[in-house]
Amino acid sequence: MKKRSEDYYIHPNAIVETHSIGKGSRIWAFTHILPNAQIGEDCNICDHVFVENDVVIGNRVTIKCGVQLWDGITLEDDTFVGPNATFTNDRFPRSKQYPEKFAKTLIRKGASIGANATVLPGLTVGVNAMIGAGAVVTKSVPPNAIVVGNPANIVGYVETPQHSSEQLVSLPSEQKLSKLSVKDAALYRMPLIEDLRGALSFGDFKYHFPFIPKRYFLVFDVPNKEIRGEHAHKTLQEFLVCVKGKCAVTLDDGQLREEVELSSPTIGLFVPAMLWRTHYKYTPDAMLLVFASDIYRPEDYIRNYDEFLSLLSQEDKP
Repeated sequence: MKKRSEDYYIHPNAIVETHSIGKGSRIWAFTHILPNAQIGEDCNICDHVFVENDVVIGNRVTIKCGVQLWDGITLEDDTFVGPNATFTNDRFPRSKQYPEKFAKTLIRKGASIGANATVLPGLTVGVNAMIGAGAVVTKSVPPNAIVVGNPANIVGYVETPQHSSEQLVSLPSEQKLSKLSVKDAALYRMPLIEDLRGALSFGDFKYHFPFIPKRYFLVFDVPNKEIRGEHAHKTLQEFLVCVKGKCAVTLDDGQLREEVELSSPTIGLFVPAMLWRTHYKYTPDAMLLVFASDIYRPEDYIRNYDEFLSLLSQEDKP
């Protein structure tokens, strides 16, 4: 190993033209880094990696063998890039023809890119997201999402306990409410009447709901690979019942996440204000009925996860 500086190490068979390298970083054999690239602290850049000029690599980043980072790519702190993962920066590449500006790709803090995955240009991979091996990422990935396949689709969320409606329906009939781990969210058992003519489930707004609704809306005919929700509300509360088919709802309070599968009209999910919610895994016949505590107000929506976390931190201040 060749020592280039007292602060970092470069293998003698590496070509490193940049001087912007953070303390404790290691750069291994046959890696080539161009002059304007920026490398943070405590990074580990393995063999046969190529890094172009307009590339920013944060602190504690691991880049495994056979990766190329082209102009316009930023890896934030604590990201992991698996062997032979491929990044691109031009959606319509032609030989000897160059765009005025290369597309910007952002891999957010703590995200991981699996081996042999491909990330198309101009996308953002959210905080702590996990890209499966061999996935082809054609759309931006939400924070904490797990995506696999070609094209990549969300199959879950990292560190998210899951509950199925089948488990909930088997609870004793006298148990009307089950609190979740995420802040103030809860599952409600709706009344059920069954006889030879069939089954009937109902709800009295005064006795069976946590609030008196002011409106409702229905979500249906959702392609099963599509994601809905991906927002929080400042003051609005919602009560969700999947009256047909099934879907999954992931709730995030900024510290904990929990996923509930809704597949019974006898189970209602209470979603209070200031919870980030995502709906996905819709079956083709799914019909989600949502009761809301207020009329539609665009200003009540929080559609950016970073803004959501920032507002939560302000709530916690004395």
